Amino acid sequence: MNQTPLAIFIVTMSFILTSCGGSDSNTGKPPIPNTNEPEWVAGQYAEAANYKNLCSAPRTGPDSNGDTFLDSQGTAMHEKMWLRSWTEDTYLWYSEVADNNPSNFSVADYFSQLKTTELTISGSNKDNFHFSQSTQEYNKRTQSGVTSGYGISWEYLSTSSPRRIIVRYTEPNSPAAMAGVSRGYELKTIDGVDFVNATNQLDVDKINAALSPADAGQTFNFVFADSAGNQVLETNLTSANIELRPVQNVKVLNTAAGKIGYMQFNSFIRTAQDALIDGFQTFVDQGVTELIIDLRYNGGGLLAMASQVAYMVAGGAQTNNQDFETLQFNDKYPTQDPITGNTIQPTPFYSKEIDWTSNTLTNNTLPSVEVTRVFILATDNTCSASEAVINGLRGIDVEVVLIGDTTCGKPFGFYATDNCSTTYFTIQFQGVNAKGFGEYSDGFIPVTTPIFDDQLPGCSIADDFSAQLGDENEALLASAIGYAETGICPPQSKIAKSALEKKNVEPSGIAIKTPNTFLDSLKILTPISEPAAL
Repeated sequence: MNQTPLAIFIVTMSFILTSCGGSDSNTGKPPIPNTNEPEWVAGQYAEAANYKNLCSAPRTGPDSNGDTFLDSQGTAMHEKMWLRSWTEDTYLWYSEVADNNPSNFSVADYFSQLKTTELTISGSNKDNFHFSQSTQEYNKRTQSGVTSGYGISWEYLSTSSPRRIIVRYTEPNSPAAMAGVSRGYELKTIDGVDFVNATNQLDVDKINAALSPADAGQTFNFVFADSAGNQVLETNLTSANIELRPVQNVKVLNTAAGKIGYMQFNSFIRTAQDALIDGFQTFVDQGVTELIIDLRYNGGGLLAMASQVAYMVAGGAQTNNQDFETLQFNDKYPTQDPITGNTIQPTPFYSKEIDWTSNTLTNNTLPSVEVTRVFILATDNTCSASEAVINGLRGIDVEVVLIGDTTCGKPFGFYATDNCSTTYFTIQFQGVNAKGFGEYSDGFIPVTTPIFDDQLPGCSIADDFSAQLGDENEALLASAIGYAETGICPPQSKIAKSALEKKNVEPSGIAIKTPNTFLDSLKILTPISEPAAL
């Protein structure tokens, strides 16, 4: 297979990691051990490289890529001072971060407060995407598409009593799917513990342990009910290493509007590429004239793959010599990427398959349906790279019809940066489309008559858990089909009743943890630069 070299940024939640360690400045060597506590002086910042890889508990190699860790003995204060200087240099809103004394915090707590506390115009937090994750778990999930669990994607309605958690979907061939767990099932008990009403810490700890099993091979008893509260399934589920299937339910629907291609797409990770290509090739082969992409639970991923998806929607004629997205960093770096040192270049619409192992573009041209309109099924879990597809297509005047709910609002991204066993994610850039628009921090909003740039034509429809994803009777998909056929949204009386209707009960008691997993909470981008030649 002929390949063309790519210069690939390892950005935001990048899935292309060079190694888990770092280096002392640019020497590629571990830093000199240092157990002397560095001193914090308010307003004075040393170079982040002075503290990089000086760890209170250094790792020994090799890492998951077979590379030697560059960790050396340091202290927790070294780790915090690195976070402080790194934030001051690269954080998009660095001037809005309080310079609090690191000595007053643990490493994790110190990082948690290294962000802006400003609000958006609507009153939401300006930065909702600041988090960290075990490097080992991050690499496992993003590089191999494998995660530990039962194969259930959960919808958390209420984490405090009375709790509500419902099944969005299950991964094919997973323990949950094999046991008959289905979309719309609501969790009632775990190992006999009342999930809904448990109030003591011991029971809550049991619930958390079962929902987020630490290892494969752990077995728990689950009882599920339907939306009316009637028990529908009791089963023992054993956790396993689940291979994620980011593309599901590819089908061609025969409608009054012609042939419509439908695809459920859950995550922009490396392993999605082949299935995306196969799905779009199916649409091309069967001559679809309309396209529906179900991104309602897609929290983001590779920006390069977002660009590929946008190309497969629009085709060569509409994307030729057009920019998909351009990154904007903080005011210290108006023309230069602060992490790579490269001059900022727009991300193009990628028309080629990517070899993620060698980080190269191949000569294999992607299939494209070449439509001028696309329907996106969305919820507030539709984030980052998913929103980049929407914004990038709008930048070249492809009509995007939004069906469902307002998206999460993340025009921002970050380089996934490892230090001392933890991978950190702090907002470092904002993406804008070919028209220079990127201010959708309150999300894209479906409205019947758009007025503002963050409003899209479409229908506001509650997520429908009474039907399976891909079922033509499911409310969001049915509304998209109806809109394609008639150009209008369905009357509310015809919209299936959502299982997410909130009860008028105030939550109380101890809250369960919502797992910090890639599928459920990591909203990410990953830019990739244009090669010198294709």
